[in-house]
Amino acid sequence: MNRPHSPSSAAPAGAPGPAGAPQSRAVRWAVGVGAAVMSAIGLVLMFLLTLATNNRALYERNYAWLFGVNVLVAVLLLAVLAWVAVRLGMRLRRGRFGSRLLVKLAAIFALVGLMPGLLIYVVSYQFVTRSIESWFDVKVEGALSAGVNLARVSLDSLAADMAAKTRNASAQVAQVPDAAAGLVLERIRDQLGASDVVLWSATGQAVASAGQSRYSLNPERPGASLLRTVREQRAAAQIEGLDDVSDPAAAQNARVKVIALVTSSSFGLLAEPRYLQATLPLPSALVANAVAVQEANREYQERALARGGLRRMYVGTLTLSLFLAVFGAVLLAVLLGNQLARPLLVLAEGVREVAAGNLSPKAVLQGKDELGGLTRSFALMTQQLADARHAVEQSMGEVDAARANLQTILDNLTAGVIVLDAQGVIRSSNPGATRILRAPMAAYEGRSLADVPGLAEFAASVQAHFDAFLGDHERHGLDHWQQPFELHASAGGAGQHATSLVARGAELPGADRLLVFDDISEIVSAQRAQAWGEVARRLAHEIKNPLTPIQLSAERLELKLSGKLPAPEQAILAKSVKTIVDQVDAMKRLVNEFRDYARLPAAELHPLDLNALVADVLHLYGEENATVRVEAELDPRCPRIAGDAQQLRQVVHNLLQNAQDATEQARAAGSEPPPPVRISTRWSESSRRVRLVVADSGTGFPAHILQRAFEPYVTTKPRGTGLGLAVVKKIADEHGARIDLSNRTDDGVVRGAQVSLSFAPEPAVA
Repeated sequence: MNRPHSPSSAAPAGAPGPAGAPQSRAVRWAVGVGAAVMSAIGLVLMFLLTLATNNRALYERNYAWLFGVNVLVAVLLLAVLAWVAVRLGMRLRRGRFGSRLLVKLAAIFALVGLMPGLLIYVVSYQFVTRSIESWFDVKVEGALSAGVNLARVSLDSLAADMAAKTRNASAQVAQVPDAAAGLVLERIRDQLGASDVVLWSATGQAVASAGQSRYSLNPERPGASLLRTVREQRAAAQIEGLDDVSDPAAAQNARVKVIALVTSSSFGLLAEPRYLQATLPLPSALVANAVAVQEANREYQERALARGGLRRMYVGTLTLSLFLAVFGAVLLAVLLGNQLARPLLVLAEGVREVAAGNLSPKAVLQGKDELGGLTRSFALMTQQLADARHAVEQSMGEVDAARANLQTILDNLTAGVIVLDAQGVIRSSNPGATRILRAPMAAYEGRSLADVPGLAEFAASVQAHFDAFLGDHERHGLDHWQQPFELHASAGGAGQHATSLVARGAELPGADRLLVFDDISEIVSAQRAQAWGEVARRLAHEIKNPLTPIQLSAERLELKLSGKLPAPEQAILAKSVKTIVDQVDAMKRLVNEFRDYARLPAAELHPLDLNALVADVLHLYGEENATVRVEAELDPRCPRIAGDAQQLRQVVHNLLQNAQDATEQARAAGSEPPPPVRISTRWSESSRRVRLVVADSGTGFPAHILQRAFEPYVTTKPRGTGLGLAVVKKIADEHGARIDLSNRTDDGVVRGAQVSLSFAPEPAVA
């Protein structure tokens, strides 16, 4: 049996897995070896049984145990067949893969072995029974009897003839004395062609001899009864050597022994008779024929008496041979069918596993036939598929990793990225696009960019730029286009409530389009702040210088004309001078604010207790001098920060003043006292930052102000300069603090505004 080459190869379906494969192979080896041994024993016993049928004595003596051992072998083969059939039935009932194929192959091979065997058995049975009956025919029996009689008569005639010749020859020694009888006996032996001639006395003593007995000290004496018969009949003959016809040597020594009475011419009372014995060999051909006829007749009579038993023996031997042949053929059919089916089952199981997506190493057979080579080719193909799939999976993993990296990069980009198709349908976007465009872009994937609320004009402009870029791409040779945009611009003012973008577009493979845009609102705001700083510096320089002479001239004019004009004109003069002085002071304060904004010195950072700073500033906002009450909530866990005390004190002043102004303006028409302004500090363990929050109960900020609240000259106050929050933003940037501005809402109703700054704690000193 072939062993799978691959260490992880699976047995055919229905067979044990890798853990049970050694046991299954051991069982198959045991069954195969046992079947081979029993088949060999059966063949040997069948040969011995066939050999015994040619030897009647051996056949009769050993038939019983030979037949019994053959029956035992047949029973064992039948038991093995039954066990194999039970296993096939169990596999078929459990629905194991390949069971039907094994059953079909076993049935085919069994029929191929059984049908010719049955045909040969029927023909042989008829031949044996008819042949045995044809052996025992009446004519054959009569011929054998006649042959036996003919042989007997021929031998008797030959013996009688030899007896007559011997009796005639006995006359030659009738007158010869005993001493001279030797020469006469030699002559008689030559005349008769005898092998031995002996002259016996009346007492049975050898008087003289010629031939073989001459060299014998004690020749075989004739018996008294024989001598008495000779005296009565004057001669007697007997045939010797034909008693044991089964001994070929004895049959070759067959002879006729003749004893004749030698008559004497003397009539004395003392004369004793003598006997002449002549031994003549029988013709070998006659003896052989007589023996053959006699043996054939004897064997014929014996078998004629036992023809029924003989028929049963031959039929039993033939039937047992059929059983052994059929059982052996069926068993070999099962085993060979299994061997033939195993490569097919291996291939079928491998095909089923490959169809299910399992490309693990498959079982192979080491046979040199085509089926074994087919399993190896299939295993090689499966391995190549597994390698190809591994390479594809590795490539896909690399692509997924690259896509994940790209997605991570896109998700963390501050710029917005949108992929569009040729019709402007959104294929994908990153969180930066959602943040900048202030729309849930992920929810609109698969829809047109123009369907996003507020972006219809932007989508049309982008589509027009893409069409122009792609239509004239070959001429200008650029790989992208770039254009600034203003989004969410309101009609109430130039640039208010707007998001400034700079967008770039490029073509992607597959006719897709890449749109990348950045929010440059802060850059524009910084540029505006820088421009306002330059304006403030120039205003402070150009306006402040003439203000003082104007104020001094008005005061001097009032001083010179005071008391010299009538009362009505005097009142007009005083009022006009006061107006000039007040407006000059207002202009001086405005110029000073511009100067301070433009010339804000760099912050000198030192360890600072923010709670102590806030508490110190709150002394200026007590009930005796504060239009709106201020409440403080200071977190004692706040660590020290690195800051400039003078600049942070200005920040707190500006925020509290703005909060009081907003609260007072909102409650001006009411009779109830306005709610207090709240200032608080808080230490956040999660973000590791100190947060300063100032909240009011005013009307909050309009939406268009929230976008540009930190720009100069952006304010909600009727007479404000809009530099307060701009200075706060500038100081916060100097301290590395994050500043947030938002409205406080309750059930969708604005309840005030809130400004928060978060500072990093002072670094620990090593």
